[in-house]
Amino acid sequence: MDSPVPPSPQQSPTEPPAEPRVRRRDRHGRGMRGPVAPPQVPLSASRSDTFRDLVLDSVERLERRWPQLADVEFMVMEVPPPVPGETVPLGGSAPAEKGEPARVVVYRRPVEIRSKSREDRALLVHEVVVEQVAELLGLSPESVDPRYGQD
Repeated sequence: MDSPVPPSPQQSPTEPPAEPRVRRRDRHGRGMRGPVAPPQVPLSASRSDTFRDLVLDSVERLERRWPQLADVEFMVMEVPPPVPGETVPLGGSAPAEKGEPARVVVYRRPVEIRSKSREDRALLVHEVVVEQVAELLGLSPESVDPRYGQD
């Protein structure tokens, strides 16, 4: 036979057993910790946000020289659509069509794989943007940005 469990020293024999408490904080009473860094610090920016900023910096640099780029839509995509048997492109462009603006796309993952550091990535992003804008405008990359290939 089972013997009855004696009441705990804190509990009188007439009180019902206490229900387990719901923990709202960790065991040391500090609760959930906040973010590691505030939002304005670069540490808190994700890789995709940092990459998007590199593309925007490159576009701003080119828009000063080519004001017609204000009508072009610049996009960042993770990876290009699969094309069997071809090399993976770093970017692409499409001319304007029937109410759709011209587009320039930079593919984040292929660019990140081909660059070792943040500086290399920034240079490669700018080269890709210049090449795609040159293709869109029907010009050579050197005429779009005179410093193309020199950095």
